Amino acid sequence: MFKTIRNAWSIPDLRRKILFTLLIVIVFRLGAVIPVPFLNTGALEALMSSVRENGSALSYLDMLTGGAFSNATLFAMGVSPYINSSIIMQLLTVAIPPLERMAKEGEEGRKRIATITRYVTVLLGLIQGTAYYFYLRNTTVVMEDGTRQTIAMYTGGWEQVFTAVIIIMVFTAGTALMMWLGEQINDKGVGNGISILLFAGIVSRLPTTINTLGAYFNQAMIDSSSSGQYFVFVPLFVVLFLAVIWVIVFMNNSERRIPVQYAKRVVGRKMYGGQSTHIPVKVAMSGVMPIIFASSILSIPSTIEMFLGERAQEGFWGSFFNALSPQGWVYGILYFLLIIMFAYFYLAIQYNPIEMANNLRQNNGTIPGIRPGKPTSDFISKILSKITLIGALFLAVIALLPIIYSNVTAMYGLSFGGTSILIMVGVALDTVRQLESQMMMRHYKGFLD
Repeated sequence: MFKTIRNAWSIPDLRRKILFTLLIVIVFRLGAVIPVPFLNTGALEALMSSVRENGSALSYLDMLTGGAFSNATLFAMGVSPYINSSIIMQLLTVAIPPLERMAKEGEEGRKRIATITRYVTVLLGLIQGTAYYFYLRNTTVVMEDGTRQTIAMYTGGWEQVFTAVIIIMVFTAGTALMMWLGEQINDKGVGNGISILLFAGIVSRLPTTINTLGAYFNQAMIDSSSSGQYFVFVPLFVVLFLAVIWVIVFMNNSERRIPVQYAKRVVGRKMYGGQSTHIPVKVAMSGVMPIIFASSILSIPSTIEMFLGERAQEGFWGSFFNALSPQGWVYGILYFLLIIMFAYFYLAIQYNPIEMANNLRQNNGTIPGIRPGKPTSDFISKILSKITLIGALFLAVIALLPIIYSNVTAMYGLSFGGTSILIMVGVALDTVRQLESQMMMRHYKGFLD
C-alpha cells in the first residue's frame, strides 16, 4: 500500500489529486472542532462523557463523526443523513417505476437522482439537527459541584426561538457542507468522497481509544484486586484488533471464480474465441455497505430518543430504548438480521444472473457442464446466493464482535469496534485500488507506440 502511494506521488496529476483530498480532509477536521453557538460546553462535556462510558447508540454516532457529535460542532450530524438518503433513494428506485426508469436513462437520469438525493440529505439533516437540539435542550446535567445545568444557554421567550433556529440551521448547513466536500473529492480527488470523510473521522478517534485502554490498564495497576482482569483484557483487545484487520484483508481479497469457456468462431479469415477464463465473484462483494445501512436504520430509535429527552428513560419508552441500545439483545439480533438482509439487497441491485447468462450466450461463452440459458442463470444465482451468505455472516460476526466483547469484559467507551475497522480497512483498500487503476491507465502503452 505504501509503495502504491509513493509511486502515485511521483505522478504530478495524481499528486495534485492526493493533495486536494488531504486539503478536503483538513477542512473537514477543522469543521469538526468548530462548536455551534449558544451551548454550555461544560454541561455538554459532562453529558457526552457519560454517553461514551455507557456505550449507547449515541456513542456510535460520535464514533462515525470523529467526536464532532459529542462536541456539538458544525459537522455533528456527520455523513449519516447522506447515507440514509442514499438508502432511501435506492429502495425507492426499486419500488417506484418512474424512479426506476430515471435510473435507466443513463448519465442524465443518474444526475437527476443525485439531485433528489441531495435534497433528501438536507431534509434528513434538518430532522436530525432538530432532534439533537431538543435532546440538548431537554437534558439537564448534574455537575461536579452538585449544581444542575442545562446545555442550551437560553431557554425562555424569543431568545429560545432564536437559539433553536440558529443551532438547527448550523447543524443542517454542516450536513450540506459535508455532502459538498464529499462530492468535491469524487470530482477532483482520489477515492469515494463520503467514504474518505468517514475514514478520517474514525481514524481521528484512535488517540481516544489508546487513552481509554491506558485508563483501564492504569485502573488494573492501582486496584489489582477488583480490576486485575484488565491486565488480560487490554492486551487481548489489541490482539483481536490486529487479527480482525488480517481477517478483513483476507476476506476482501477472497473470491469465487466461475469458469467460462468461449467457443471458437471464424469471422472472415480470422478465428476468434477458444480461450478459457472465469467470472470473479468477491466473497465480500458488498463491502461495508450492509453494516452502514443496518447501523443507519438502527440509529432511528436514538433519534426518537433525542426528541423525547428525559421521558425516554421512563415506562414503556425506557424499556424500548434499553432493548435497542447497543448492549441490548434485541439490538444484536436486529443488527445481525439487517446486515444479512442488506447484503442480499446489495446483491439484487448489483447482479442480474439472467442478464449475465444472456451475455455469455451472445458471446458464445458457456460454463463447463452447464447448459446455456436458464440452467446457466440458475447456476450463477445459486453461486451468488452462497457467496453472499458467507460474506454476510462474515460482516455480521465482525460487527457484533466488539458488542459481545464489551458486554463480556465490561470495557465500554472504546471508539474502535468491528464496524469502524471494517470501514477503515475497506476504504483504505478501495482507495489503493483506485490509485493502482489510475496509474495503470497513465502507464499503459497503446498500439500506436
